[in-house]
Amino acid sequence: MTVALRYAARSDVGLVRSNNQDSAYAGPHLLMVADGMGGHAGGDVASSVAVATFAPLDDESHGPDDALDELESALDEAREEIKARSGAEPELAGMGTTVTAILRAGNKLAMVHLGDSRGYLLRDGVLTQVTTDHTFVQHLVDIGRITPQEAEHHPQRSVVMRVLGDFDTDLTPDLSVREARAGDRWLLCSDGLSGFVSAETIETTMRELGDIDSCADRLVQLALRGGGGDNVTVVIADVVELDDLPDGAAPGTAPQVVGAAATTRDDPTVAADGPAARAAGLAQAAARAQKAGLAGARPADDDAPDGSGPDGDPDDDADLEDAADDARPAAEDDDEDGDEPARSRRTRTLVAGAGVLAVVVALVAGGYAWTRTQWFVGVDGDEVAIFRGVPESLGPVTLSTVVERTGIAVDDIASQYVRERVVQTIHADDRASAGTLVDEIVLLEDADDEPAPGTTAEPSPTRTPDPTQPATDPTGEPTATSTRLATQAAGAGEQG
Repeated sequence: MTVALRYAARSDVGLVRSNNQDSAYAGPHLLMVADGMGGHAGGDVASSVAVATFAPLDDESHGPDDALDELESALDEAREEIKARSGAEPELAGMGTTVTAILRAGNKLAMVHLGDSRGYLLRDGVLTQVTTDHTFVQHLVDIGRITPQEAEHHPQRSVVMRVLGDFDTDLTPDLSVREARAGDRWLLCSDGLSGFVSAETIETTMRELGDIDSCADRLVQLALRGGGGDNVTVVIADVVELDDLPDGAAPGTAPQVVGAAATTRDDPTVAADGPAARAAGLAQAAARAQKAGLAGARPADDDAPDGSGPDGDPDDDADLEDAADDARPAAEDDDEDGDEPARSRRTRTLVAGAGVLAVVVALVAGGYAWTRTQWFVGVDGDEVAIFRGVPESLGPVTLSTVVERTGIAVDDIASQYVRERVVQTIHADDRASAGTLVDEIVLLEDADDEPAPGTTAEPSPTRTPDPTQPATDPTGEPTATSTRLATQAAGAGEQG
């Protein structure tokens, strides 16, 4: 049996984010999704580095026995490159990325997984999640602290525990090998899809849309229609039997690169018309109008023609000066009327200046009021603390205040990556969420609460699980799965 992959890759910036930090790759031997994090400056770099490092694996030189070793080596190489970039460019410090990749070697599929991007398998019309989210909430589900239903709405559901980043902690990825069975359809995606579209809807879409490009496009549109609050990236691949295809129907072999790693990284969203797209468009238009209004709110002579002033043609300014010289003698000859235009202009200038000042004051007051609705966990002195406000300053004015000192010394946090993330601050939705986050940081250190890890053969496929549940391998075959400690939480990075 000779199998091949027919694939499609899509990535969209979404309706909220200012840039795309996801990257993805699809080729005849390699499928990959990387969801970057670390703020505007770093997430796109980290995901692009990961894809660029893995891309050379897309060839036929790998056998089933060495595919996992190749994936692990690429992961280590990507980590070193991210650390080197972060060291050379301090503004990139703290960047990281998820990695979910499949390497085809003959009729075997080797997979590496790190983070909360997901891998799904549609077999015989049944969709199964074959990866486990490396997140705070999944850890809490694993140890029985919360239910899967509670995890769906948990305030820290986007906080990732394990990522590929610029830190020294050695994080063991999930590794597995599965059979490439003709008729299977694979999906790799960032949480921009799985976080906004239910597993049931994903299953129905993948089952009903046979054309792989149409299926990929539909999934992206569903995520955008669901709010588009994050970058959306999908890679879909069908396993086909080459001997069963008619002449000329073999799948293409040209690689597809999308997202931050592609030359189209700055493309706008492809969102079709809908409530979420219209709302995002109105918000963006309002922001542009506000910006334009502030830029244009400067004192100006109402009689000045369009194009004059600092942004106008210099020749127009010269013409205005000549006209002023010509008009001056006439104004001086008429003592009664000559002062009135000057007073009128001065009045308009003062009114315009007062208007600008009022706008600035209103914006400052509104901005400060908004900061009082924000919360984060950070460091006060050498102690973990809960703050109200934002971790910024305006000159000598600090825009946050300490609400609670937790008594947890930063140096007592065993995980280096968790410690670094706390130092960089972790956003919380409200006061209660900040307290929950502190409790979970403590839980991550309680490794004794965990059952001993083990490796088991995985059962036959079941119906689509709840998105937060760890899924089993639907192939019914033993896998080379690496041992994973659920408590090996090395990060609390907020994804971009």
